[in-house]
Amino acid sequence: MTIDEKVAQIKEDLQMFPDANQKVEYILDLGKSPTTLPPEKKNDETLVKGCASRAWLTAECKDGKVHFGAEGESPLAKGMIVLLLDIFNDRTPDEILSFDPKKLADIGLMELLSPVRQQGMEAFLNMVYRYAQMCKEQSE
Repeated sequence: MTIDEKVAQIKEDLQMFPDANQKVEYILDLGKSPTTLPPEKKNDETLVKGCASRAWLTAECKDGKVHFGAEGESPLAKGMIVLLLDIFNDRTPDEILSFDPKKLADIGLMELLSPVRQQGMEAFLNMVYRYAQMCKEQSE
């Protein structure tokens, strides 16, 4: 499934819920089976600076793809991490770098987040793109 197909699927999933509160509940439910990082991976280098609550993002370049690991402290951060990793994890650097993050607004994610949490999501996405660029440079 391509990134665009995954985003379309998430958009469909969110459209099943008639109001913003139910959509947020869905995201919170996603975070109940969160990804976790070992303590040594949670440091200043992997900290997503700009998030309302602490979150960490790691990446490994392997077999031409970017493999992410992440953890968040708040229930909403955990859910958003699961959702975003579902989109970006295990993709080639070119797939990630060619994806227009404005498409995330089309699925209604941004309207569910406060301005501070929107900044956190942008900071998370910036790290995703930075890691993808690093993996691309390593493979060239």
